[in-house]
Amino acid sequence: MSRTTPPPDAPTAQDPGEFLGGVQLLGELQPDRAVFAVDAERRITYWSAGAELLLGYTSQEVLGKPCLEAQRCHQCIVGCGLQRQGRVDQVPLVLLHRSGAPVAVTKTGRAVLDASGRFAGGVEVLTRDDGAGPVETELPADTVAFHGMVARDSKMLEVFELVRTVARSDVTVLVRGETGSGKEGIARAIHLESKRAKGPFVAINCATLSATLLESELFGHVRGAFTGALRDHPGLFVAADRGTLLLDEVAELPLELQARLLRVLQERSVTPVGGTKARTVDVRIVAATHQSLRQAVAEGRFRQDLLYRLRVVPIFVPALRERPGDIPLLLWHAIEQRNTQGQRVIRRIAPDAMRALLAYPWPGNVRELLNAVDYAFAIGRSSELRLADLPAELREVAPLLPLGTAPAIQPTVDRHSVDRHSELGSDEAEQLRRALASSGGHVGKAAALLGMSRPTFWRHRRRLGI
Repeated sequence: MSRTTPPPDAPTAQDPGEFLGGVQLLGELQPDRAVFAVDAERRITYWSAGAELLLGYTSQEVLGKPCLEAQRCHQCIVGCGLQRQGRVDQVPLVLLHRSGAPVAVTKTGRAVLDASGRFAGGVEVLTRDDGAGPVETELPADTVAFHGMVARDSKMLEVFELVRTVARSDVTVLVRGETGSGKEGIARAIHLESKRAKGPFVAINCATLSATLLESELFGHVRGAFTGALRDHPGLFVAADRGTLLLDEVAELPLELQARLLRVLQERSVTPVGGTKARTVDVRIVAATHQSLRQAVAEGRFRQDLLYRLRVVPIFVPALRERPGDIPLLLWHAIEQRNTQGQRVIRRIAPDAMRALLAYPWPGNVRELLNAVDYAFAIGRSSELRLADLPAELREVAPLLPLGTAPAIQPTVDRHSVDRHSELGSDEAEQLRRALASSGGHVGKAAALLGMSRPTFWRHRRRLGI
């Protein structure tokens, strides 16, 4: 059971019966709110009459069950804020009623800790949010959460499935993708899905250190091996023993170190700089790069034999522009996480801001998107994310224009994947496709993103054959 960071007023579960009685009294005093309690395994131990009215489940149906069965929300599936942080304060959520209808609520909760400071349960209060309106999340039912990543695009879901498959063995994996596309997240997921999940996950960026420092960091050194070596240093191969070592930007590894790395991979042992005694290590290697290693081999910058050692199973992470339907999903995932921090609560995204976010090509991929959300939380003040809250480079991108006007954006999909109808009006067709992808196929939402009525959207869709 994980240790949570307790708030100053976190109660302790010294008398579970007394605690449950207090929660029951709280529920009786607030009949218009949902009050429920969970134990250390997040199983429901109390469910008030107000909770039955708000979410449609009776106490008989949910008592003893995991809270996710009655409190269905995307943020809760990704991670429980109460268990991680010890408290949640006025967090807006959209839950699903038993009937499937969305219910906008505001959640407040406190964790209960045992004598050693570990999570022992908690109590939460849900208030129907009728005043400020719901959080307009774009989180379709087919959203997949995978070790901190979220996606619904088929390309990314195929990556998730490949990760699950290759994680079953210790085969070496090469993760290829543009800067900021999430290569380290994929590497970490491979580790967490594998039998090494309880072991260490260690990462190093091969492009950030000089050859001398990189050699010492990777393989270790003994005292006196060079000026400044005041003590023995085991190195990252030893630190990652029985776990996983990520070699990020492996294409930048100096040629002289590539030979040493190849020898370690072949012999499964490492000798520190200045040392004579080799140490056996049990390490799974995951390499990552935004470059083509085959091209690096052709240019004489990378050893071909090392390429074959590292590229046993290649995994290609798609760029964000190749999966535009995931952009609103990732936006709301990031917004939900930051909403819990109390700095600002964003409930909706203004249409012109969403158009700019969809039109932007995202050269920095997911990392740039997360930075844009951080910028918006720091700059804005209202509950709506507005165009003025976005970084300048996003505001400068021409927003999606009404159909029939000058092209608003250039298509970012592979030309080979565009069907024959793109010739009828490539920019207009692309705008419709991106809007449909972003709305999960919901025509009304897609029309709203483009600033037109539903009938007008249908008319253009028929005209373009989409």
